Amino acid sequence: LCSKNRHEKIISTEQTMSPCSSATLLANSKTPSFYMPLSIRRPLLPHLPTPSLGFRPKCLATELHFNHDFSATKKLQAGVDLVAELVGVTLGPKGRNVVLQNKYGPPKIVNDGETVLKEVELEDPLENIGVKLVRQAGARTNNLAGDGSTTSVVLARGLIAEGVKVLAAGMNPVQLARGIERTARALIPELKRISREKLKDGAFIQVEDDEIADVAAVSAGNDYSVGNMIAEALKKVGRKGVVRIEKGRSTEDTLQIVEGMQFDRGYLSPYFVTDCLNMSVEFENCKLLLVDKKITNAKEMVKILDAAVKEKYPLLIVAESIEQEALAPIIRNKLRGLLKAAAIKAPAFGECKSHYLDDIATLTGGTVIRDDLGLTLEEAGKEVLGSTLKVVIRKDSTLIVTDGSTQDAVDKRILQIRGLVEVCNPFKHVFVLLMI
Repeated sequence: LCSKNRHEKIISTEQTMSPCSSATLLANSKTPSFYMPLSIRRPLLPHLPTPSLGFRPKCLATELHFNHDFSATKKLQAGVDLVAELVGVTLGPKGRNVVLQNKYGPPKIVNDGETVLKEVELEDPLENIGVKLVRQAGARTNNLAGDGSTTSVVLARGLIAEGVKVLAAGMNPVQLARGIERTARALIPELKRISREKLKDGAFIQVEDDEIADVAAVSAGNDYSVGNMIAEALKKVGRKGVVRIEKGRSTEDTLQIVEGMQFDRGYLSPYFVTDCLNMSVEFENCKLLLVDKKITNAKEMVKILDAAVKEKYPLLIVAESIEQEALAPIIRNKLRGLLKAAAIKAPAFGECKSHYLDDIATLTGGTVIRDDLGLTLEEAGKEVLGSTLKVVIRKDSTLIVTDGSTQDAVDKRILQIRGLVEVCNPFKHVFVLLMI
């Protein structure tokens, strides 16, 4: 730093501005001190190495395993044996429990083969493929029959073990697969013949209630209180009836018998509620309007709504969906006391929804309004309405009770559905629902 006046005293001080910068200050002895930054050192950025031209991101490689020396087969079989041994201990009336580690909570104690199958993962990739193969077999059996995943795994283990033996002896694998398929087709009729509940002289040989209780108790972890309750439920609703098991909120197991038809659909608006204490809609001698399409305007229902107002009967509208523009006039007239009405969405979706509406129409004696049948909502009168003895609608469920006058039509509908079930392919999904 240079100065023109020799009387000036140069004082050079460094004041730290930051960990990587400093400033030089100048002061005059004859005048008041002032500070002026003269230079600031900028922080040095770290030197980044120039990437090499030969750098390439590492790609995930596919592992290939060839079975020339049966090493891959042995690995697959080891995974199958391990999971079958683990799941097999839960099978039968003397089945034991399996403790599963839970990453986000305490360990789980289960005796259900399906649950155990979902939790098994092995470190060796080939052994884990064997686990996935038998898991797929168990899942398919469970989807088709609702149970039997453990039995499928045990049978698969035996088939694989015997198949490996004959393959090692030199048998052609294609011929082996064809032989297994041919044997399975021959065994299915024999299994049906020796089953307990079968047709004999046109009548079913019924299984005793205590036998049903035994089977249900084994499935419930040898809990005979649950088994006896399920046997009692089947006794009341019939062997072809519908039994649903749900988680309760009380400390005791309870059995509830529902007379009529119940499905999981609630009211579209709380303004329809007639019982504020239970937040439910309850109608007696109610009429049902069944529509297999979307209702967009209340003018489409003028004829039916006018009949309900004049004759003063409650009306329940069951449709694919109802737009707010069509729903608002119904709510407004209900609040004024001019109309007793409620609206719900039709249960299920797609083809299932159409079958559900047909079931409701059969039960109540009504007609489903569909455009493809040439019947429009504007032209429909009260003759298309179904009749019920009582209707109870809650936030997420609807119960329809009839007087039994349509029992003959219901029986024909049941026979029709049973015929469809018998002729259908068991490996395809059949969307036919009957909740009666």
